[in-house]
Amino acid sequence: MKVADRPPVGAWGHAYRQEWSPTDLAAITVERARKFGWDFVKFQPRATFFAEAFGSVYEPSGHALRAPILVTPAVPDLEAWRSAKLVNPKAFDDQVESIAIVVRELGPDVPVIQTVFSPITVGGYLVGKSQSRIVRELRKYPEVVGPALERIANALAHFSRRSVEVGAAGIFYAISGYAGRKVIPENVYRDLVLPYDLAVLNALPKEAWFNVLHLCGSNLNFDLARDLPAQAVSWSIHNQGNPSLARGREIAGRAVMGGLSQRATLVYGPASKISAEARAAIDDTGGRGLLIAPGCSVPPRVRSINLEAIASAVAA
Repeated sequence: MKVADRPPVGAWGHAYRQEWSPTDLAAITVERARKFGWDFVKFQPRATFFAEAFGSVYEPSGHALRAPILVTPAVPDLEAWRSAKLVNPKAFDDQVESIAIVVRELGPDVPVIQTVFSPITVGGYLVGKSQSRIVRELRKYPEVVGPALERIANALAHFSRRSVEVGAAGIFYAISGYAGRKVIPENVYRDLVLPYDLAVLNALPKEAWFNVLHLCGSNLNFDLARDLPAQAVSWSIHNQGNPSLARGREIAGRAVMGGLSQRATLVYGPASKISAEARAAIDDTGGRGLLIAPGCSVPPRVRSINLEAIASAVAA
């Protein structure tokens, strides 16, 4: 096996206007990958589509910098968890169609990974993206919320397999909003949430060779990374209470992805500071077991010149 002469680079962010159309989303994804020289592509579908698949209704904001607007949540009250199920499979179909186009256009040299939210992350969207409510209801009524999370996990596993079947190299499994110890203590997470994560990740086909675990937020329950199978772990080293890349690699025992501040340096620059962060990531890890990327999704307002600086930083 050959060793790369530099860390691979990639970044991702929402295209709020284009993400409502599978073909438009594919087109801008391919355009960005080529323009910015990404070595891998983390596919960035509409974040709300998971909830839409289970009955939540969203509408486009009509603005390039604004996320979709919630019209009706699928789970307005506790009792609604009992009937929560997949009602809009087209929401999944569209993303499979879109990533298939991206894979075909970019070819075999640029791996593309599908974004898959964790079951509890999807559940948070179903109640209107309320962290406190879903955590409270899951802890108090696990016999009500748990079966719904199981149905969500089954749907996500099926979606992941379909994405790999059309050419995705794996999935970017995002525990967004619920990986922090101030949101859910680790012991509670392991008891009530981890089984649903494993239901998705353990169902991945053997052809999924590039799976990334994304722990989103601050003060992360980072030890969870040891127990969640993936080839790499992604997180923001710039968020409070999170480990460095080298320390995270030591804890997780696998490759790490990150190093760039998505809400500061990549937004405001300058290019020299982006290069400095990339070099710091390489110095911290020795450049091994490292993929240079933002700690999370890059805001839509980021300038192209700053994204162009990422690949330039490692090529220098």
